[in-house]
Amino acid sequence: MSPIFRRLHHVCIVVRDLERAVAYYEGLGVGPWYDYPKGGSYLEFEVPDPAASKAMRYKCADLDNVQIQLCEPPALDCPQRRFLDAQGEGVYHLGFEVADRDAAERDARALGLGVIARGRRAD
Repeated sequence: MSPIFRRLHHVCIVVRDLERAVAYYEGLGVGPWYDYPKGGSYLEFEVPDPAASKAMRYKCADLDNVQIQLCEPPALDCPQRRFLDAQGEGVYHLGFEVADRDAAERDARALGLGVIARGRRAD
């Protein structure tokens, strides 16, 4: 089993109000922000509720070493909405880049980690 947590790609933060969160981070000098490009560049995309995923609102900012994603979940039932309702705003997940997604997923499951959603991009 090779280490799967070596290259951090993004930190996803669940928020109640996307515009307010963007304004807060811009006030700290983080930005520019852009809309997350949903759907277009995925070869595979599996989520618990496609309608909730489509209604999810994201803004991203690329820092020198990592991307920050702000996520405002819809009122629909989805893992992000349940997290926000139970825990409040905060880090929802860390996204890592791996050379082989299938091997990394297999290794993660062997470590006892669950997979809530998964995707494969061309890049």
